[in-house]
Amino acid sequence: MKKDNKTRKFFIYARKSTDSEDRQVRSIQDQIAELKELAKKENLEIVDVLVEKQTAKKPGRPVFAEMLKRIEAGEAEGILAWHPDRLARNSVDGGQIIYLVDTGVIKELKFPTFWFENTPQGKFMLSIAFGQSKYYIDNLSENIKRGHRQKLKQGLWPQMAPLGYFNDPKTKQIYIDKEKAPLIKKAFKLYATGKYALKEIRKIVNNLGLRGRKGKLLSVSNYQYLLQNPFYYGVMRYNGEYYEGKHEPIIAKKLFDQVQEVMRQKSKPKTRELKPYIYRGMFRCGKCGCFITTETQKGHNYLRCTKRKIPCSQRYVREEIIAEQIKKEIQKVSLPDDWADWMIKELEKEKEQKAQSSCFFAQKIENEIKAIDEKLDKLMNAYLENALSLDEYREAKNKLVNQKQLLKDKLKAFEQKGNNRFELAAKFINSVKQAEIVTLQENPEQSRDFLKKIGSNFLLSGQKLFFDFKNPYKIVAFAEPERSEGEARTFKNSEIEYWRCAFEKIRTDFATDWLGGRNSPRTPLPPASP
Repeated sequence: MKKDNKTRKFFIYARKSTDSEDRQVRSIQDQIAELKELAKKENLEIVDVLVEKQTAKKPGRPVFAEMLKRIEAGEAEGILAWHPDRLARNSVDGGQIIYLVDTGVIKELKFPTFWFENTPQGKFMLSIAFGQSKYYIDNLSENIKRGHRQKLKQGLWPQMAPLGYFNDPKTKQIYIDKEKAPLIKKAFKLYATGKYALKEIRKIVNNLGLRGRKGKLLSVSNYQYLLQNPFYYGVMRYNGEYYEGKHEPIIAKKLFDQVQEVMRQKSKPKTRELKPYIYRGMFRCGKCGCFITTETQKGHNYLRCTKRKIPCSQRYVREEIIAEQIKKEIQKVSLPDDWADWMIKELEKEKEQKAQSSCFFAQKIENEIKAIDEKLDKLMNAYLENALSLDEYREAKNKLVNQKQLLKDKLKAFEQKGNNRFELAAKFINSVKQAEIVTLQENPEQSRDFLKKIGSNFLLSGQKLFFDFKNPYKIVAFAEPERSEGEARTFKNSEIEYWRCAFEKIRTDFATDWLGGRNSPRTPLPPASP
C-alpha cells in the first residue's frame, strides 16, 4: 500500500511492569529507542512519549487511560508500541482499542514486532493478538497458582518469608532469622499478658531493635497482622485454607491462642476507667456469691459485698485487715532455707541419675497424629469426589490441621518434660522459700500477687479470707505446725519424716504437671448466721 508523505501524529506508549510475565520483555529504554527509530523511518511525528510501569492484567492504568483521552481530543491519531500486549492483556482494554479503531478515533497502530493495518483483516489479527495476550496471562496465572498449591501441600511457603524468617535462595527453604525471631516471640508474650495495647507493643519491641524490610520501623497495623499470623506457630494460612508448614515455629500454638483471646477481649467496648484499688475484682462474697467491691470512707478503704443478687448481711472489712490475713496465709507455705536447699540438691541428684521418658505416651500421640493424617486424606478424597463443597472442605481441614499442630506441640513439650518437671519443682521450692520474705515487706500489691500464685477461688465471709490452695502449695500449707503467736516456724524431729514424704510427693506429682491440676478443697466457711 502506498504511504502518504504527510506527517502523522503519534503517541509512543512503553510499558513494563514488575510482574513475572514481563521479565523477558525489553526494558523501557530499549522499547523507546526502537520505537523512535521506527517513527523516523515511517515519518511519524511523536507528540509525546508515555511510560507506564503497571501491569495490564486488569483495567485501570492511569497513563493508558490519559493517552486514550488525549487521542479522543485530537492530539494524535495513532499509537506506536512495541507489541499489542504492551497495550492490553485484558478484554476491557483490548476491546476499547478495537472500538476506537472501528470508530476512527485511532487511525493507526504501529508495532516493530507485529503487522497491523486498519482493515477488517488487520482488526481481526489484532483481536487475535489481544486474545493471545489474555490467554497467556491467564495460563501463566493458573500455572503459578498450581505451583503454589503444590508447594503448600509439601509444607513450603511459596512467597516471601514473613518477618522473623528469611528465604535461602540456594536451598529454596525458609529459615528462622536468629536476630528477629526472639523479638517477635517477645511481642507475642507481652501481648498475651493483656497488659499492653498494640501501640505499647510497637514502642517496646521497636525500641528493642525489631525492624521490617529495608530497615523500616513497624507500624501498629504491622504488629496487628504479625500477632494474627499462624505462620509463627507452624501453620500456613493461604487463601483462607490452612496447611502444615515444614518451617521451624517461633512460638507454640498455646501462646498464639492466648494472644487471639486477648485481642478479642480488647476489641470489646471499653468501660469507664476505674479507681486503682488493690483488691478490685479479686474476691467474691462467701454468703451470696456477688463480687466484693472497695470504697473509701474517712481516708480508709473498705471491702464490702455489692449485694446485686439478693440482700446480704455481710459486714464491711478494712483493707488493712485483709492485707494482714493475706500475709498469714502466705506464711503457711513458707519453707525453711535448710529444707528448701536440701530438696533442691535432691532434685539435682535425681536429674543426673534418671531421665524421664515414656515411649507409650509418645507413641500414643504419634498414633493420634497418624489418625489425623488419614482423616485429611479421606477429606481430600471426599472433596475430589464432590461429596463436600470447597467451603465445607476448608472448614473441616482447618480444624484438623490445628488439631494436628496441637498434638505436635504436645509431643514436643513431652520430649522436653524430663528436664521441665525438675525445673518446675525447683522453681516451686524457690518460690516457697521466698514466701517469708514477701510477708516481711510492706508491699500489699506483691502480697496480693503472691496469693494469686498460690491460691484461687477467693472469698470473704464474716470479715475473713477463704480460698483454695493450689497444688502443690497445699502440701506445705497443710503441714503448718502448731505454734504460739509470733513464734518462728520450726520443725520438730517428728516432722522430718513428713517432709521427706512431702518432698517425694512434690517430686513425683510434678511429673504429671501438677501446677495445672486440681486444687485442694477450700478451707470450710463458717456456718451461716441464723
